[in-house]
Order: sequence, then C-alpha cells, then structure tokens
Amino acid sequence: MPVAAEKLVGLREAVELVEEGSTITVSGITFSRNPTALVAALIERGARGLGFVDREPGLALDLLVAAGVVSSVRAAMATLELYGLAPSVRRAVEEGRVGFLEDTCGAVIAGLRAGAYGLPFMPVAGVLGSQLVELHEREDTWRVIRDPFGGGEVVAVRAIRPDVALIHAHYCDPYGNCVIEGPRYEDELKIRASRLVIVSAEEIVDTDALRRLPHPLSSTSLHVDAVVHAPGGAWPTAMHGRYGADWGAIEEYARMAREGRALEWFSKHLRPRLSGWGW
Repeated sequence: MPVAAEKLVGLREAVELVEEGSTITVSGITFSRNPTALVAALIERGARGLGFVDREPGLALDLLVAAGVVSSVRAAMATLELYGLAPSVRRAVEEGRVGFLEDTCGAVIAGLRAGAYGLPFMPVAGVLGSQLVELHEREDTWRVIRDPFGGGEVVAVRAIRPDVALIHAHYCDPYGNCVIEGPRYEDELKIRASRLVIVSAEEIVDTDALRRLPHPLSSTSLHVDAVVHAPGGAWPTAMHGRYGADWGAIEEYARMAREGRALEWFSKHLRPRLSGWGW
C-alpha cells in the first residue's frame, strides 16, 4: 500500500499555491478560528484578484478586502458582529471596488454541501418570494425547479466549489490528517468541496497521536495539499479550548477599519507575527 507523502511546508510556500483569480473560502466564522496566519501571508505576498465565498465571514474577509486582495465576495453576511458591518467590505462595495453577491446562510451551506458530495446542486426551501431568487438566477447560481415528489417549487443551489480553502485546525500530522476541536461550522464541507486545501495548525503531531485524540478527523491526507505549522494562527479570533478572542485587538481593528486604517492595524499587529509563523 503506498505511503502518503508529507505535505508540511513553510507559510510562504503555502500561499504561493493560491493563484490569481482563484476563489477562496476560509475556516471559522466572524471571530472564531479565522486562518489569520494564512490571510496575513496572502496580504504580505501581495495577492490580488481573488474571489471570496463564505456564509458568515468577519475579520479575515475585512482584512483581505482592505488590502486589495479580494475583488468579489459572495456571502450571507459580512459583519464584525457587535461592532457592526465589516467596514472595509462595506466601503469597498459602496465605492464599486468590490462586487458583492448577497446570499443566505441556508443556500451557502447547501451549495457547499453539494460541492462536498460531488452533486451538481442542492435544493433549499424558504427563499422563494425573495428578490434574491431573481438576483441569483441572473448570476446562474440558483434556479427555481419543480419538486419531483411534491409538485411544488424549490430553489436549486448550484454546487459551490471554491478553488482554495484556507483552514486553521487544532492538530495536523505532516500528511494532512487534521482535527478541529469544538464548533466546525461548514469547514468540513469546505475542505471536501474545494479543489485545493491549505491547513495551518496549532500543533503538528504524528499520526499515532491523532489516533489517540477523542475527536474524529476533520480532513484526511486525501483532502489536503499543504500543511503549515502556525501556533496562534487564528489570533485575534478565538481558538476553541486554546485561547479566546482578543477583544481589545478586535475593538481596535473595528475602530481603525471604520477610519480607513485597517492596514495600519495589520502592520502593527499581524506583520510582526509573520516571522513567528515562519514567513
């Protein structure tokens, strides 16, 4: 039986895999388990022209938009929760620098599930009558179809297959088998739906150590293309069981981003951390 190849690489090498024009998705939600180390590396690399798709992104998306990395977004919401709408995203959309396709939580999840399962689409209910239907039919991302069993109408959501998933996990072995503890959100769907998967991890452990953990694998070596060791790689967002969200840093980001100074915050807080993540 062939032995899986090791996929452990440096941060710089990992983000070089993300090609211009790719559509990316990221792990976690607004302030939980964002792949901040990978996002910071993309920004530092000077990546441009990326699309972005997710259900409920927050800090990671706002940073990417502020840095000019992302030029189009598809999401159900883009917020900093109690601090309001993601300010860099809102400004860029209002000024016409970034396109935004509004979606719903259920439809994004359905699209990712279809992509993960290898299906062309997934039906959803509850959005008929919304103006979003007309919007997505123009974009060819949803279609109203006849329910073959009940005879009514349902919305078919085209499979969402991101080009790249950036995922931050608790544990990973050098081959790409990883474990996410606590809430996983849609991350396991993203891993299976995406064409290329980069995982950063708090800890790199051997495969036997993964087997002793009480949690099932979130990905296997079949799914993952590159593994990066990035302890603290979700900061300032929370990492379940490891560290909480750094609300002081997040509040400072929200204030500076509203003032158009998100990149100053990046230079102050994230650029110095890149060397610790192996940049």
